[in-house]
Amino acid sequence: MFSFFKRTQPPAPAEPPALLPEGWVAQPVPSPVSGAAAPAPADAPAVPTAQATVTATPDAPIVAPVGSGASRPSMDAPRQNWLDRLRAGLRKTGSSIAQVFTGTQIDERLYEELEEALLLADAGVKATEFLLDDLKRRVKASKAQDPQAVRGLLVDALADVLAPLEKGLEVGRHMPTVMMVVGVNGAGKTTSIGKLTRHLAGADQRVLLAAADTFRAAAREQLGVWADRAKVEIISQEGGDPAAVSFDAVNAGRARGVDVVIADTAGRLPTQLHLMEELKKIKRVITKAQVGAPHEVLLVVDGNTGQNALNQVKAFDDALGLTGLVVTKLDGTAKGGVLAAIARERPVPVYFIGVGERLEDLETFRAREFARALLE
Repeated sequence: MFSFFKRTQPPAPAEPPALLPEGWVAQPVPSPVSGAAAPAPADAPAVPTAQATVTATPDAPIVAPVGSGASRPSMDAPRQNWLDRLRAGLRKTGSSIAQVFTGTQIDERLYEELEEALLLADAGVKATEFLLDDLKRRVKASKAQDPQAVRGLLVDALADVLAPLEKGLEVGRHMPTVMMVVGVNGAGKTTSIGKLTRHLAGADQRVLLAAADTFRAAAREQLGVWADRAKVEIISQEGGDPAAVSFDAVNAGRARGVDVVIADTAGRLPTQLHLMEELKKIKRVITKAQVGAPHEVLLVVDGNTGQNALNQVKAFDDALGLTGLVVTKLDGTAKGGVLAAIARERPVPVYFIGVGERLEDLETFRAREFARALLE
């Protein structure tokens, strides 16, 4: 299990301070004057003038500020267990790359074999070319003589490439924080919502779910199971309009004073243009329910799909303006290099990565941890 959220609520400062890497700060709830949030219904409970922004220290939870450069305490046991599972999950990808460094010479053949291994791992042409050029520069600067030393330099190069993806999901700046979750069928969208909900609820965050996937027969029931497990409320309507369900959920969330509203949407391929238009409609309707919402548009992608995952990121981002990714099913994949392709071609932050079906198999993404798990 993660160590998850803490909440603090000091007096609201005159000027909201920047997020601190070792703790949290309170941000004032946006006022209707600013246009960031719509006025609450008349029967809504009173909202404090300062609502805590929930973020985490770099080594703890699910919500962490950007800034991987800060020094970090020693690794705790749960995080180390997670890294062991991540390393095992990426073994198929990493072993094919590791074979390149079993020789005794640093020559052009090594770089050619590495190029092939990175392409087979679905790192993509742009990321592969960038990594090779950067690696050669690092080898020359360090005067490395051993292929294993070159592998260590590749870890550094990959970590730098992935760094733009490292960003923490933040809740608490808006009341409620509204998340819209999208993805293709089979990517693990509803399961990821369930895991995130349980972690949020376990951190004393009041969560309301919107079962806006009204097309898939068992979607509402599946989300309901997760709602029961996490003991959170759910807004659903059999056969109802997805946009209407989302609208009702956001209004209900504001009236009940919840912290987070998460809308599950129907899975669809980005080539299904009429269905993509339905997602755009849901987003527009959510904005009508709360100005500035949805605050997060999260895409769940299956890490096993390789370059197709990159294509999905591009298509959904063009249509909806993604704010973050959840990359699932990285266990046992030979295509773990796709995160490098995403970083170079469409660097949408990766909030979470998953390596299994258990609750603890969803964790925050950190660039250097991922690079080391993949290559060491």
